[in-house]
Amino acid sequence: MRQAGRYLPEFQEVRAQHDFFAVCQTPELACQVTLQPIERFDLDASIIFSDILVIPQAMDLKVEMVPGVGPVLPQPLAGPNDLSRLKQPNVNEALKYVGDAITLTRHKLNGKVPLIGFTGAPAINLFHIQWTLMGYMIQGGGSSTMAKARSWLYKYPEDTHKLLQMITDVIVDYLVMQVKAGAQLLQVFESNGDYLDDALFTNYSFKYLKQISERVRKQLKEANIPEVPMIAFPKGATMNSLKILAMDQSYEVIGLDWTVDPIEVRKQLGANVTLQGNMDPCAMYSSQDEIVDRAQKMVSNFGKTRYIANLGHGILPDTPISSMEAFIKGVHSA
Repeated sequence: MRQAGRYLPEFQEVRAQHDFFAVCQTPELACQVTLQPIERFDLDASIIFSDILVIPQAMDLKVEMVPGVGPVLPQPLAGPNDLSRLKQPNVNEALKYVGDAITLTRHKLNGKVPLIGFTGAPAINLFHIQWTLMGYMIQGGGSSTMAKARSWLYKYPEDTHKLLQMITDVIVDYLVMQVKAGAQLLQVFESNGDYLDDALFTNYSFKYLKQISERVRKQLKEANIPEVPMIAFPKGATMNSLKILAMDQSYEVIGLDWTVDPIEVRKQLGANVTLQGNMDPCAMYSSQDEIVDRAQKMVSNFGKTRYIANLGHGILPDTPISSMEAFIKGVHSA
């Protein structure tokens, strides 16, 4: 769930004075908006305010947040030759502002709730992490088909793996930095998993998701820093892909979107994996009584053990505040 956001009037007040990425890149502002939902609602955890696209920015791709459009990359990767435009940044310098925001927020929270750090998967940047990040970097923005990014999988398979590896290397350092700064749990978003069939998911997403988990844990161990739990959220993944993630056990938690049936997924994945999700964000437009009822049924269907209640994706910008209150009431009263 996106906790801070446009559905909160206090967030809109901050955004009226500051550009989106200025908020992300100013630790005091990022901390301020991170705390807004914690101060307003009875939440059990806090997630740092940032964006998955800070990674392409750190790799020297320009990213703009265009009102009414969303993120736009004016000069996306047109072909394999453009990989030379990307740099492998020193994350501790290029993304220091995220670490500073995490440290400041941990102090402000003062133990009230744990703080979650996150990134996109390599494929999402092509999200925010690998496949997701790759999607943005090639498409130049959001897309209903991801056709340009998906064409790379077939036209340039070797270069696709090269790009995904470059993004993965940055993500690993980024997540380790977040833990060192104070993050107590990490979430990796693979928001474009629904564009990949099982074979493509295994080859172009899972391969790097697994590598991220293994390398982050290895670096933390070498630095004598305790491991933190990790969540993988492969939005749109098939049941077979979810099984692959669950059986591998690289991640302690698997996040689920709203299309997944709680009873069926628990049956398929078993009782020994922690699941997160998965109310449809659009269900938040229901009446308050219905939202309470839906939230209670969701918790009942998943079961109260090895489960984190959440929405199946980010909360929508015009969601009524009363709906958020009803959702939390339903979860806590289940």
